[in-house]
Amino acid sequence: MKRILIIQTAFLGDAVLVTSIVEKLHSWYPDARIDLVVRKGNQGLFDGHPFLRKVFVWDKRTSKTKNLFTLIHEIRGTMYDHVINCQRFFSTGLMTVLARGKEKIGYDKNPLSALFSRTVKHVITDPSAPHKATVHEVDRLNDLIAHLTDGQRPMPRLHPTVEDRAKVKDLLDQDPHRWSSFVCLAPASVWYTKQWPEAKWVELINTLPSDMGVFLIGAPSDSSMVQRIIAASGRGKDLTRDLRPLESAALMEGARMNYVNDSAPLHIASAMNAPVTVIFCSTVPAFGFGPLRENGRVVETVEVLDCRPCGLHGHRACPKGHFRCAIGIAADRVRH
Repeated sequence: MKRILIIQTAFLGDAVLVTSIVEKLHSWYPDARIDLVVRKGNQGLFDGHPFLRKVFVWDKRTSKTKNLFTLIHEIRGTMYDHVINCQRFFSTGLMTVLARGKEKIGYDKNPLSALFSRTVKHVITDPSAPHKATVHEVDRLNDLIAHLTDGQRPMPRLHPTVEDRAKVKDLLDQDPHRWSSFVCLAPASVWYTKQWPEAKWVELINTLPSDMGVFLIGAPSDSSMVQRIIAASGRGKDLTRDLRPLESAALMEGARMNYVNDSAPLHIASAMNAPVTVIFCSTVPAFGFGPLRENGRVVETVEVLDCRPCGLHGHRACPKGHFRCAIGIAADRVRH
C-alpha cells in the first residue's frame, strides 16, 4: 500500500485545484493512504472526504514558525513513499525535505529543490504570446505525478456530504419565494484588482429576470460588501455567513449560472461541474486559472491595455489608478 503526502498550504482556490491530483492518485492507487497538508481555514473543504486519510492543518496566522515545526514533527510520524510539494516557497520546501519519504517531488523553482528526489519545471504561459497554448494549474499539478500516473489532465472534484446537501435543500425549500431557478454571485476577492466593482454587480443583478433567485456567497468577511450590493439593487439573499465552503459548492452545483471573479468560487464551480461565468479584471486566463469545464465562460475587457496583466495575483489598488480593466466590462456582456 502506497503512502502519499500532498502539500498545498496556499489559498482556498489552490486547495480546490489540488483535489485534481488527489482524485487521480486515488484512481490509480485505490488502496493508497493519501494525506494532505493545508493552511488553517481550508480544512473544511475536505470534511468527510472519501479518499483522504488525514488532513494536516498549518496555522500561519499565529506563531507561524513554531506551528510549522510542530507540524513537521507530526508529519514525520509516517514514512511516505511519495511526498508531493505543490508550491514554490521555502517553508513548504523545508516541510518536504524534513518529511520522511522515499521520493520527494516538487517544482524546480522551489528554493530547496536541489534537495528533492525529483523536480519538474514550473511553467506559466507568457500572456504576450497569444498563440501559445495555456498551461492550466491542473496541468502543472499533473506534471508532479505524471511519472506515477500518465499525462492526461486531471479534474478537481469536491465531495459535499449528505449533511451539506441537506442544508442547501432546506435553504431552498424554506425560501419564501421558492425560486424555480436561481443564480449565485460571488462578488468578493482577496485582491482588489481581481474584483469587479460593486456597482457593476448591482448592474448585473438588475439585468436578471425578476422571477430568478439571486444568492450571494463568499466568506463571512464579505458580508458588508454583499449587503451593500443587495441594498443598492433591491434584490438578493446574503449567504456569506450561512454556508460553509462545501455547502456553497452544493448550492453552486444547482445554479442556473454562477458569476464569479478570478478567485476560489471559480475553481469550486469547476470542481462541481457547475456552470460558471468568470470575470477577469487585472489577471488573464493565460496564467492558467480559468474555468475547466465546457460550461465555463470567460469575460474580460475588449480594450487593449499595456498595463494588463499587472501581476500574477493582484494588487490592493490599481497601480495606474484608472482600473479600466474592470470598469470597462459591461454588465450586459457578463449576463449574456
